Amino acid sequence: MSVRIYVEGGGDQRATLAKCREGFRTFFGQVVPEGRSPRVIAGGGKGETFDAFRTAVTAGDDGTVLLLVDSDGDVAAGTEPWVFLHGRNGWDRPPGVHADQAHLMVQCMEAWLLADRETLEGFYGQGFVMGALPANPNVEQVPKVQVEEGLRNASRHARTKGEYHKTRHGFDLLARIDARKVRRASRYAERLCDVLHRKTVGIPG
Repeated sequence: MSVRIYVEGGGDQRATLAKCREGFRTFFGQVVPEGRSPRVIAGGGKGETFDAFRTAVTAGDDGTVLLLVDSDGDVAAGTEPWVFLHGRNGWDRPPGVHADQAHLMVQCMEAWLLADRETLEGFYGQGFVMGALPANPNVEQVPKVQVEEGLRNASRHARTKGEYHKTRHGFDLLARIDARKVRRASRYAERLCDVLHRKTVGIPG
């Protein structure tokens, strides 16, 4: 079954949008059967991503179109993504869209990177300070500002790569991190990976 996923990220430049697509595609390739990777559409900004998703589902898609955006804040345990997105962004679930078509990166994509500190250390090499990263193993509980500050502080003195930068480093790291570690550290990442697997192998939800 062909699956498309509209993801927040990539800015508005062709090169960075391409890096965003490749980073997510490679990451998702770890959680779906070989040859079944979803088609990733990098939407740029949050609002633009939702608009593109809404256009796709309004056109009559059969339920294999997914939305993935940053929460940009804390999400209470068990909160259904459409409920959260309505409360925070004022987004209504489009008619005919299922609960499992909306997904969150809590509290941002960079939180996933914190789940695999060994890959971060290997990527940055000499000068990377592991101890500067937030210590909480539940990455969803780390405020977005602390996630971003931690990555910058840990990498600031890295000899070859330098300080963390989202478009220069973030999507390359996303393609390298271990999805199993991300799933253990993030409830909402686990939910997304489970839905992706079910939809790509055609198992009813």
